[in-house]
Amino acid sequence: MVLSMTGYGRAQQERGGRDITVEIKSVNSRYFEYSSRMPRAFSFLDDKLKKLVNETISRGKTELALTVVNIDTPEATISVNMELAKNYLDAINEMSETLGVKNDVSAGMLTRFPDVFTTRQAQVDEEALWQDIRAVAQAAVENFVAMRAAEGEKLKADVLSRLATIENTVTEIEKTSAERVEKYTERLYAKLKTLLEDTNIDDSRILTEAAIFGDKTAIDEETVRLRSHIRQYRDILELNEPVGRKLDFLTQELNRETNTIGSKAQDLSITRMVVDTKAEIEKIREQIQNIE
Repeated sequence: MVLSMTGYGRAQQERGGRDITVEIKSVNSRYFEYSSRMPRAFSFLDDKLKKLVNETISRGKTELALTVVNIDTPEATISVNMELAKNYLDAINEMSETLGVKNDVSAGMLTRFPDVFTTRQAQVDEEALWQDIRAVAQAAVENFVAMRAAEGEKLKADVLSRLATIENTVTEIEKTSAERVEKYTERLYAKLKTLLEDTNIDDSRILTEAAIFGDKTAIDEETVRLRSHIRQYRDILELNEPVGRKLDFLTQELNRETNTIGSKAQDLSITRMVVDTKAEIEKIREQIQNIE
């Protein structure tokens, strides 16, 4: 299955008295790059979430966002140190009487003094919390992969279409190449006849020169390798694993063989077909940059 490196997945569930939302999105990258956004209180789960994502995703710049809203479970308990608040109030009253200034203290003002309020975080079963978040994250990953797979199928179809175009062009190149030696022989014969002004030309010499030309400009090996690379390309596209790096290497090989054909052919029509083939290969290269 071909997967695109671009994707988005989201899941939201109420579990364990909490409304949990996980979002995952990614863009192209040569390697797996992970970043996250989540409340600080849940940062201890970041490594586990990264591992969970990486088990399914091997390439792509990936960002995970976690949101947790408590519904039935308190986040924290707040207690008031009444003795300390009374001491603050007594001190303020004494200061007011001594200095002869208005005492405008309020309960709200007392809460601003240090240690009047004490906040205690609610006890959390970290393992149970992780199991709840993990379940939502797994659902988000599945949605994310489903979108990547849908995009990957489009990329695969486009690449296969372009491979078919290249294969047809290779057939035309082979056909033109086979005719090239015959045309060269005819041109050579006509040129020698004009130069020598004689119809009695050594046919063996013509055939020798044509053979040398044919050997020098032969592209059979390159077209055979091109066809082999195309078959490998199709086989790799059917693998159920990340294939982007393998396809990148094969694309370089397609380009290498095509360049060699262009440099050896010495034929204008073949040169034009080589240019068309290189354009298709470049479009394939652009597409596989999006494949995991």
